[in-house]
Amino acid sequence: MISRRLEGWIGERYDIEGLRRILRAKYVPSHRFEASYFTGGLTLFLLVIQFLTGMGLALYYIPHSEYAHKSIVDIMTKLNMGWFFRSLHHWGAQLTIASLFIHFFANLLLKAYRKPRELLWVTGFIMIAVLVFFGLSGYFLIWDQRAFTAVRVATGGAGSLPLIGGPIKIFLRGGIDVTQETLTRFYAFHVSVLPMISLIIIGLHVLLVQVHGMSVPISQKDREGRPQPFFPNVFYKDLIVWLLGIGVLVTLAVIFPAAIGMKADPMAPAPENIKPEWYFLFLFQTLKLFPGRISVFNGETIAITVISLAVLFVFLVPFLDKRSSAGKPSPVFTYIAVSYLVYFVAMTVIGFLD
Repeated sequence: MISRRLEGWIGERYDIEGLRRILRAKYVPSHRFEASYFTGGLTLFLLVIQFLTGMGLALYYIPHSEYAHKSIVDIMTKLNMGWFFRSLHHWGAQLTIASLFIHFFANLLLKAYRKPRELLWVTGFIMIAVLVFFGLSGYFLIWDQRAFTAVRVATGGAGSLPLIGGPIKIFLRGGIDVTQETLTRFYAFHVSVLPMISLIIIGLHVLLVQVHGMSVPISQKDREGRPQPFFPNVFYKDLIVWLLGIGVLVTLAVIFPAAIGMKADPMAPAPENIKPEWYFLFLFQTLKLFPGRISVFNGETIAITVISLAVLFVFLVPFLDKRSSAGKPSPVFTYIAVSYLVYFVAMTVIGFLD
């Protein structure tokens, strides 16, 4: 009775039947690579979990160099189920970035960036940058020695960029070194600036997906099966993927609770065998390939420049791959995509084993 009254109340004010017609009219292509569609929905679902757990943790976190580390320890040891929610947030960050990278490489290999979806690629690429900075800024908020050293190295690496590196480093650090000012800035980025940018970019990305529809790989144009209605067929599949995702997340949070090291000491040496988070390992290993000096040039500056140009190339792929945009096979860009994927995976694995 209550549900009928509520439905009637809403129905008098909003066109529910019109919404149902829109849902029934939405179809999703069916082909052998359709599983790639679910990685985007999984990333969005995990981001929602990150926002919710992050809001809970923000109620108890103190963004000050004297109390930040202790507030995390108190959340883990004194707050009821605090260890669980902090572990959910920690592992949620790992899974969200992993899901987004899978989504990125799937779209790169399947050439989902081709005309007229260039802006979809651009918004997705920006989202990767935002999420990676989310991870770095959140990692720093722990204020332990490992995180402190990692941010000092990361911001120092950004400072190696020609011309613009110096101002970027000072802007991120809030000065010449990593201090309380850096913590304040990273906290502001993590809880205010980045969430706002994320909502804008995600909203635009989802809107563009609705406008252009799902991309069908060129190789599947003549093999495409009968389209599936989004609701309920594809929506139920999304739900299954989300349930699997939250199952993996909860399992990791329970079996491997998030750890925390010793409080950061700016005067202490860097911990031995320190490594960045897994999504920075390929950069870390790439920097190792370059010597300290190359002729009269700084090796790190050359390494950062090469990496930046490689990233810029991928960003511009939709505008460079003219054959795919014309609906023709583009083996050269397929080889390039495979090369990027193999390099990323290989360097990440080497970074783990090194």
